[in-house]
Amino acid sequence: MPESLSQQIYATLREGIIRGEYPQGSRLAEQRLAEKLDVSRVPLREAVPLLERDGFVETLPRRGAIVASWSISATKDLFDLRSVLEVGATVHAARRVASGASVEPLARALKESEESVPRGDRYRIAIARSGFSDAIVELTGNALMATLMRPLSGRMTWLYYLTSELDGSDPVLGHRQLYRAISSGDERLAEAVSYARVEADRRDSLKALAQIGIE
Repeated sequence: MPESLSQQIYATLREGIIRGEYPQGSRLAEQRLAEKLDVSRVPLREAVPLLERDGFVETLPRRGAIVASWSISATKDLFDLRSVLEVGATVHAARRVASGASVEPLARALKESEESVPRGDRYRIAIARSGFSDAIVELTGNALMATLMRPLSGRMTWLYYLTSELDGSDPVLGHRQLYRAISSGDERLAEAVSYARVEADRRDSLKALAQIGIE
């Protein structure tokens, strides 16, 4: 099904926010955005709640839509949720593989992750990193879990982009380890590898945010 105009605007603004074209704390002025994107205000107004739902903007009285800002506290909250949702999804994914489910979606995500790094596009690398987590959730076959994962995935993409030049970790190595663990069908192994990966990401992300002065 083709994307609606409001969904296209959402995707454009989401990428712009992640890339830093719309700085944290800045106001998304409706008239200026409508002119820049060459759209009417109606689909733009429809896109803003989608951005707010996924944690990219906040709507404030008398100020309108404001680009969300990162903080150490918010980042910790994000990783706390990720340790519950993503690690849990990993267990379910391994269970489904043990029952005969194909790991093809995860294999595709791993390939995209591997191919994104040589291209050197920080945005595409960030998309591939969060896309691997999305593929794990897809493998669970749980539609509700996928819905809950959407805003988490978007925020992680933004965080990966923001910290990529300071984060010394090797995401591809982690993805390969997790792919092997899930492919084995061993729930406990997959859980342990996933938890270790999330906590390593937490440590590296918090360190990187501190380096750029986010408190």
